[in-house]
Parts: sequence; structure tokens; C-alpha cells
Amino acid sequence: MNAAEAGLLASVDEEALLRLAADLVAAGGENPGGTEAATAGVLAEAARRIGLEVEVADVAPGRPNVLATLPGTDPDAEGLLFLGHSDVVPAGPGWSRDPFTPLVSGGRLHGRGSTDMKGGLAAVLAAMAALRASGTPLRGPVTLACTVDEEDLGLGIRALVDAGLARRYAGCVVAEPTDLETVVACRGDSYLEIEVTGRAAHSGRPSDGRNAIDAASRICALLREDHERLQRDPDPLLGAGTWNVGVISGGRGTSIVAPSCRLSVDRRLMPGEDPGLIRDGLLRGISEAGIDGGGITVDAEVTMRMPGFRTPADHPLVRAATLAVADAGARTRITGWTAACDGGFVAEAFGIPTIVLGPGGLHDQAHQVDESVGVRELGAAARAYALLALRLLGTTPSHRTDHRPDTRMEGRTR
Repeated sequence: MNAAEAGLLASVDEEALLRLAADLVAAGGENPGGTEAATAGVLAEAARRIGLEVEVADVAPGRPNVLATLPGTDPDAEGLLFLGHSDVVPAGPGWSRDPFTPLVSGGRLHGRGSTDMKGGLAAVLAAMAALRASGTPLRGPVTLACTVDEEDLGLGIRALVDAGLARRYAGCVVAEPTDLETVVACRGDSYLEIEVTGRAAHSGRPSDGRNAIDAASRICALLREDHERLQRDPDPLLGAGTWNVGVISGGRGTSIVAPSCRLSVDRRLMPGEDPGLIRDGLLRGISEAGIDGGGITVDAEVTMRMPGFRTPADHPLVRAATLAVADAGARTRITGWTAACDGGFVAEAFGIPTIVLGPGGLHDQAHQVDESVGVRELGAAARAYALLALRLLGTTPSHRTDHRPDTRMEGRTR
């Protein structure tokens, strides 16, 4: 590690990082509910104090996306984009303390969102503060894009894609919790609403009607068969696409042949899969199985789509990230998620190589009662982010090759 890198690591203010993470936790932002404004305000004000360029744009009333940028010296040079979200899932019951009163205890910051993902947001800003304070020139910009509504319908990331990016970026780091493992691939997700329409009749003579619930049950069986087919050819990192019927509702009464039934279905996507084509294939399969017709009609609509992504494990962004984490004092390995995240939109819409890398435990903390994140892990994340930006964008980039972290690839679930 050269002197500039060592100085940068030493300049990360871990006390300020922890204060910001706590302030972000206290700001709440439960979603569904559309309450991200307070979190966005805390983040934007912290970015202004650092001296960053800040843009705040409402996606919906009271639901602002925030972009904070440390400019580079060359307006034409590519930069590094960090991505996060300001909303948190509802706290729910069962907490041993108030979920939105942050508490540092036992070397951990406790509170809803501490892991997913207020800690990651604070670590990015701490890294940007260290970069700015160091005075080390960077060729391209470092930007944090913080979006609303990630935990529900993705309004924020869709608005960001629609608006476009004013700058060019060589890589994107999604600061979601990964235990500082480097995630190079994620599945996508889609929701399908399937509407089955039949004909009502008296249950004393059901042959006079057409039972939509019966038809829907046959569709459920068709989905199970396709799910099992998909599992026979899993990807080493991501597994396979999946079907899950999450909600079913229908019928008018016990003594009436059901004239309608609705299925709400989750279809996890492999990178590159198109849910519109999946919908079309499903409707063809329903017809080929003889489920519709004879008084039964079936319609399906894709109501939510989140694309997956994959970045090669030998990509310079991946190599630089794993080395930065190692030099920041943490262990990492290359993994994949069966989950989905906003990074898929960035990779698809802008062609930016994308990884997920952040502090906190996805499986043992995110969305859990009594959520917390390790204070030391927050500091390691901030140092890794700062090193990564310096090495990718610095005017005299590091060529460090003496150490190699564990880069064995392993699939992970979310």
C-alpha cells in the first residue's frame, strides 16, 4: 500500500460515520408507506456539509431521490457510482427496544435499517468525505445515488433510469448488506397477476357454470411443474428461476360456482430473462393444457419487473473491490445472490458493470427483529469504498498485486 492509500485509510472518520448511521436510523422511512423524506433530508444535509454536489428530486410527493457527487478533474472521465435506498421494511412487533431509537451496544449499532441499509449509505458518505479531505485528485466523479421505494415497487430506481445519468461511470457498487462479500451476480424478480374468469351458477348444478377456482388450481399445478423443470438445470452461482404463488383469492360464496379467481405470482428471473416472454409462454401453456376455453378465460399481466445482472469474476471492478476489502482489514470472497436488487436496473439500462458490496448480514440481520450492524464492519466498508475509488479513479492508480483474497465463488440466497 502506498503512502496516499495509507493516508486515505487513516482519514476515514469512524466517529462521524457512526453518528451519521445513527441519524439515518432515527429518520425511519418504513415502506410501504412512502416515508423516506426524513432519511433523504439527513443524507442530503450530511453530503452538503462534506462539500459534495447534491441533487434532490421528488419521485412522488415527499419521496425524493438524492444524488451526491464528488466531482473529478476530467469532465470526460468515467467515474464510480454507489447505489443505495432510503426506505426500510416495517419494524413490526417483537423488538426488545424502540426500533427507531439507535443504540450502540456490544460493538454494534442497533435499530431498523442499521444493516439494510443505513449503515451502507453512511459508509459511502464517510468514504467520500475521506476522499475529499485527502485532496487526492480523482479523474472521474464519485457519486452516491440514493433511491426511494426499493423495498416495494422500485419507483426511485425507475425514475433514475428514466431521467438518465448526467455523468459516465465505469462501475457501480450497490452498498446493500453482503457481510463485505463481493456479489457479482443477482437474480431478478417479477410479479404476475393472473385473472381467471368463469361463469357463476348454483352449486346444486355446477355443470351450468364454469368454475374459475378449479381452473386456477390447474394453473397452480402447471406452475409447480415448470418450477421443478427449472430446478433441474441450476446456475452454479444463482440457482435457477422459481415460481411462487403468493396470494390466491376468488369466488362469491360457498353455494355459488366461482366466476372469478386471481393469483398473485412471483417469478424469480435469471439475468437476461424477459418476464413479458415468460408471461406469453405461460398463457400458451395454459391453452395447450386445455385450462382455458369452454367458458374459462385467463389473462396475465406483469405488474413488477426487476432485472438481474452478472459481472464477470475477472472484471477489473471485481478484482479492485476484493483487494480493497482485504486492504481495509476485512475478509471477502466472490459470491452470487438468488435475490434481486436495484443494481440490475443500472446494469441493464446503462451497461455499467455492477457488484453488490456492503456492511451487515443479509440473512441474520436484514428485515429481522432487533436488527443491528457491527461498528467495525461499518469502518471497514468505508475504508474499502475509499480505496476502491482511489485505485479506480486516481491519477496514479495502484498496481498492487502482492496479495490475493479468497475469490472462490459461492452462491447465496436471500
